[in-house]
Amino acid sequence: MIFLLMTGGMFAQDINLSEARMLYDRAVENEEAAERLLKISEANTFTNPVMMGYKAAGHMMMAKYVGNPFKKMSHFNKGKDILGTAIAADKNNLELRFLRFAVQAEAPGFLGYRDNLDEDKRLLLNGVGNIKDPVLQNMILKYLKTSKGLTTSEKEKLD
Repeated sequence: MIFLLMTGGMFAQDINLSEARMLYDRAVENEEAAERLLKISEANTFTNPVMMGYKAAGHMMMAKYVGNPFKKMSHFNKGKDILGTAIAADKNNLELRFLRFAVQAEAPGFLGYRDNLDEDKRLLLNGVGNIKDPVLQNMILKYLKTSKGLTTSEKEKLD
């Protein structure tokens, strides 16, 4: 009985891809969602590159909400490193490229984290129409249509 109670607590923190996507989408405007994404992803050791990408996104989102500049940089850099590792493991994954594109398009210029904007944008624009998962496709299209990283003519081609 005690064993079941102990293991039940461990599984309560598990995160699946649909929950990670939902929390990521909310974390842009909601600190609690960012905290939850980070908390539950930190409690898991992911080997799946996409889940690693959402763990990275959780760190980078928290950089937006913490006040201490050292903690901001720590979260951002940790997320950047994890995301780099995830993309290195699955270079052609559009979901990972989307996560990096979104961060690089929104990150302040002084961070110097914009090296892959054009490459990721090209892959996303060429591949978003071929994504089979409608939830993922809609999430990416929704972001791209409002992104600072796309020109007006690029956004019009998405319709």
